[in-house]
Amino acid sequence: MFHSFFPKPKLFFGSAVLWTAVAMAAWYLFADDWGRTLSIGGLFGFGFPVPLPEGADEATVAAFNTAERIAIDIWVYQYMLICGAIFCAFWARAAPHKWFRWSVIGSAVIIFVTWFQVQVDVMINEWFGRFYDMVQQALDEAGSVQPSAFYVEIATFAGIAMVAITVAVVTHFLASHYVFRWRTAMNDYYVDHWQRLRHIEGAAQRVQEDTMRFAAIVESLGVRFIDSVMTLIAFLPILWGLSSFVKVLPIVGEVPQALVFVAIIWSAFGTALLALAGIRLPGLEFRNQRVEAAYRKELVFGEDHAGRAQPPELSDLFSNVRRNYFRIYLNYLYFNVARYAYLQAGVLVPYVALAPTILTAGFTLGVMQQIIRAFGRVESSFQFLVNSWTTIVELISIYKRLKAFEATLDDEPLSDIEREVVPAE
Repeated sequence: MFHSFFPKPKLFFGSAVLWTAVAMAAWYLFADDWGRTLSIGGLFGFGFPVPLPEGADEATVAAFNTAERIAIDIWVYQYMLICGAIFCAFWARAAPHKWFRWSVIGSAVIIFVTWFQVQVDVMINEWFGRFYDMVQQALDEAGSVQPSAFYVEIATFAGIAMVAITVAVVTHFLASHYVFRWRTAMNDYYVDHWQRLRHIEGAAQRVQEDTMRFAAIVESLGVRFIDSVMTLIAFLPILWGLSSFVKVLPIVGEVPQALVFVAIIWSAFGTALLALAGIRLPGLEFRNQRVEAAYRKELVFGEDHAGRAQPPELSDLFSNVRRNYFRIYLNYLYFNVARYAYLQAGVLVPYVALAPTILTAGFTLGVMQQIIRAFGRVESSFQFLVNSWTTIVELISIYKRLKAFEATLDDEPLSDIEREVVPAE
């Protein structure tokens, strides 16, 4: 599954995590200060501004801070490109691979673009704060906000949104090709060993369908996981800073960094709840693939042989399909009760947490909007498993089916679930 597409998968993914940790540590320790010397942002008008003299007026200081923030952002992108290039060059040299351009370089590009999308989301969050403060000011006093200023903010959001849409479309196009290349790599690998694999139950379906679904789901989950991690990196400091407005929580009382505390506790509760409610689903999904494959296989034989696919035999096979689906429906019944109840309750959590501060007028409308959006981003990142659980269940089922190929090629025994005999009705 991974060996066909990635060079030395265990070492590759381990080194990717290690290199990311090293690059992040280097950034916070010293690399962020290298921007004034190494950044090429100045060539495009985004260089670091000259330090201000003492006693500069407020407007000058605000302009300086804005220019410096933009210059730092540009340097961050350059730093990520440099670190990514070093990582790719190392693996190109250490372990040349047929699919290097897509598996290594493609993964690096997807990570970089995902980070850029998160930064665009941060920009939108900042815009919400400014815009709703302007709305509150306009509602408090007629004529206090000029129409030109209001429409400038609308145009600003439109510009940010256009960038976000363009990047999202390009990313989806790239990811689609990435997924198909991964599927092609698995397909070629299994076809090369077809004579050893064809005796496994449902082998044709596993090569044709399961490789397609595996690559698509892993890519989707992988991008969402990376997005969740990067969203945490970007929004957790924002939520941490905004927590200064919230000193007290209902019932609990005064809690330091209350918003971060609530996001972590609520997300951990949801993850544990859904993991417990859905613990049986992976096995049921796997068995579902087996009984479906057995029924489909008999129908295919019936196309070429008059003695196959007779009504009694098809009835027995379909009864297995029906019984397994009914078990899945029953398990999803209580799983969905837990899932939807938790997600709906989660809509109210930030408002309940903010209730004491709202009732004492502890912040403006713009700040509240920033807090709600930042809380939602951090909460959804912590809830990656909650939001992805049904997809993860499907992935585990597919992984179990393709794992039989790996076991056969490595001369290992098949898993217990592969050796199960599907009972007749």
